[in-house]
Amino acid sequence: MLGLALQLLEPQAVLALRHAVFDQFQRWQPRTAAEAKVRVVDFDEESLARLGQWPWPRTRLAELLQRLDGAGAAAVGFDVLFAEADRSSPAAVGALWQVPASLRGALAGLPDHDEAFAAALAQAPAALGFVAVERGALPRDFAWPFRFVLSGAPQVNGLFHFDAAVMPLPVLAQAAPGLGAISFVPDPDGVVRRVPMVFRLGGATVPALVAEVLRLEQGARNYTLLADGEGRLAGLRVGSRELATNERGEVWVHYARPDAALYLPAWQVLAGEVDAELRGRLVLVGSSAQGLMDLRFNPVSGPMPGVEVHAQVLEQILAGDVLQRPALAPAVESLALLLGCLVVVLATARAATPLALGVLALVLGGLGWAGWAAFSRHGLLFDPALPALTVLLAFAAASVIRHIAGERRQRWIRLAFSRYVSPNLVEHLVAHPEQLALGGRRQVCSFVFTDLAGFTALMDRLDPAEAVALLNRYLDEMIGIAFRHQGTLDRIVGDAVAIMFSAPVLQADHACRALACAREMAAFGAAYAAELAAQGVPFGHTRVGVHTGEVIVGNFGGKAIFDYRALGDAVNTASRLEGANKYLGTQLCLSAATLAACPGATVRPVGRLMLRGRSEALMTYTTVEAEDGAHAAAYTAAYALLAAGEEGALTAFEKLAALRPEDALVRLHLARLHAGARDDLVVLEGK
Repeated sequence: MLGLALQLLEPQAVLALRHAVFDQFQRWQPRTAAEAKVRVVDFDEESLARLGQWPWPRTRLAELLQRLDGAGAAAVGFDVLFAEADRSSPAAVGALWQVPASLRGALAGLPDHDEAFAAALAQAPAALGFVAVERGALPRDFAWPFRFVLSGAPQVNGLFHFDAAVMPLPVLAQAAPGLGAISFVPDPDGVVRRVPMVFRLGGATVPALVAEVLRLEQGARNYTLLADGEGRLAGLRVGSRELATNERGEVWVHYARPDAALYLPAWQVLAGEVDAELRGRLVLVGSSAQGLMDLRFNPVSGPMPGVEVHAQVLEQILAGDVLQRPALAPAVESLALLLGCLVVVLATARAATPLALGVLALVLGGLGWAGWAAFSRHGLLFDPALPALTVLLAFAAASVIRHIAGERRQRWIRLAFSRYVSPNLVEHLVAHPEQLALGGRRQVCSFVFTDLAGFTALMDRLDPAEAVALLNRYLDEMIGIAFRHQGTLDRIVGDAVAIMFSAPVLQADHACRALACAREMAAFGAAYAAELAAQGVPFGHTRVGVHTGEVIVGNFGGKAIFDYRALGDAVNTASRLEGANKYLGTQLCLSAATLAACPGATVRPVGRLMLRGRSEALMTYTTVEAEDGAHAAAYTAAYALLAAGEEGALTAFEKLAALRPEDALVRLHLARLHAGARDDLVVLEGK
C-alpha cells in the first residue's frame, strides 16, 4: 500500500529517485548525434573578443540574419530576449551624448537600429524569443503570428500557465514571422529533463521557440493540439509534423554528448566563412559565453548553454529519436510493483532463505532489465526504481515477519522439545547446530539412576489410567528436580530415570550437582510414597544410584534417527549402584569417585561392593540426614573396625542394632559378621 501511495502521490523524493534512474539510462546510452539539420550560431568568447562586448548593435544582428537567410537557412530562432531598445541607435546616442542640436538632428534622421533589425526579421523565416513569467503585463491587442486548433476535446487542461510575459520590443515582435517562449521549467535539482512545447499565457495558447522554428521551416500557420476525451494533451502537431508530449505539453529530452560541429561562431557567419554549413539548416542563435550566464544542466555532460537545450530538442525531433513516458506508465509500474511484491513475499514466506534471496535478485533484476530495455530499445521511460524499492521493503517486512514467526515457532518447538529432551541439551544444540552429527568425545561425567520398587505390582492392582496418572506426576517432579540442577535427561525406561551431568554443557561441579540432585530425588520419592500411603495407595520405594567416571558422549544411531547419550562403564556402574540399594536396604548409593569431588558431604560408608561383572571392588557410601549425625558417627566407628578386620566389629554392630533395629545397613553388616565375614567386601550377585 505504501508503494502504491507513493506511486500515486509522487512526492519529491520519489521523483528525485526516478529522475536519477532516467539520468543514468541517458549516461549509459546517450542519443547518437546523427547528421541533423540543426546548427547553433554562437556568440562565443572569440566572437565577443573580435566584434565587441554584448549587446551588439541590432544592425549587426540584422546583418547576421541576412547572412543566414542568404546562405539558405531553413528557419532561424533567436534564443535571445530583445526587450529593450538598442542604446547604440543614432537617436539614442544623440540623446545620450552632449552634442550640438544640429548634430542631434542629423543623428535622429539616420536609420534606427531596431527598425533595421525588424526589417531583416520581416524578410526571413525567423522567430524571436519571449520569457513567460508569473507576474507582470501581457501584450494587448497583439496579433500572434500563429494559430492553435484543438482536436479531440473542447479544451486542454494541464498546460503550464503563466500570467505575464517579457516580450521583445513591439517593433520587433510585430515584424517577426515567429514568436516562441524560451522559458524552461527545470526540476528542483536544476537539471532540464523536459522542455514544454506549448504554454498557456493569460488566456492564449503559445508555443515554445523550438515549435516556432519547426513551424517556420514548413511555412505552416497552424498548431493542432491533440487531446484525449478528458482534455489531456496527448501530442502536438506542428504543420505536418507530430510531436509526442505529455499532458503538460512537454517533450523529454534525449541528450547526445557535446558535439563541437553543432556550433558555428558568429564572427565566422558574419565573415561568410561557413555559408555551406547553413544551407537547409534550422539555425538557433544564442551564446555559450560564460559571461552572459545562460547556462543549464543536463544529465549527460553537466553544464551547457541554454541554446543547446533547444538545439538538442530540435535534433531529436528531426531524427525521430524521442523519449516518451507513456500515460499508462504509472499503471504498468503499479502492476509491476504489486506482482513483484507478491512473488517476493510468497517466496520469503514459503521458500528457504537462499531461494528467497534468489527470487528477490531475480525480481529486482527483472525490473531493472525491463526499465532499461524499454529505454534502450523503444525510447520509453518506465520507472523501475520505485517498484524495486517497494519490493525490497516488502522483502524486508516479510523477512522480519518470518523471523518473528520463526522465533515464535522455535520457542514453541524448544518448549515442546524440552518436554522430551533436557532444556540444557535443547539450548546447547540450538546454539551449536554443528554438533547435530553422529559421533562422540571422551569426558568425565556424573550419572544419577533412579528406579521405583514395587510399581509393577501396583499396576496390577490399580486402574491403568489411575496408575499412569500417579506415575506421570512422579516422573514429572523427578525430571523437574533434574532440570533444576541442570542435569540432562538421558532416558526414561518405564518408572526408571537416568540423568547425566556435564554433557552437553561442561560443568566443573558436575559430581556435586549429581549428588545434590540424587538427594532431592530420594527425598521427594520418600515424601511422595508417604503421601500416597496415607491415601491407602502403596506406591513404592525410590532407589537412587550415583557414580562419576569417564564415558563417550555424543550422538549415536543412524541416518534415520539418533540419540544423544553417554556410553561406557560409568553408566552401567551408576545403574548397578541403584540396583544395589535393594540388597543393601539403602535408598541412595554413591561411589567414592563421586564423593571425592564433593568434600564436606555428610555420608557414611556402605562397603566395598563387588558388582556383578566387575573384577575390582567399588567403595560406596550412602547419605546421612542431619538428625542422624550421632548414629552416623557411631556407625562409622563400627565400620572402621569392620574394614580393619578387628575383633570388636561384631560387638560394635550388635550395640548399633540394639539402638537402631530399623537400620538396614547395620542389619546387613551384622548378618555378614554372624556369617563369618571379617571385612567390608560385599559381593553382589544381582545387577
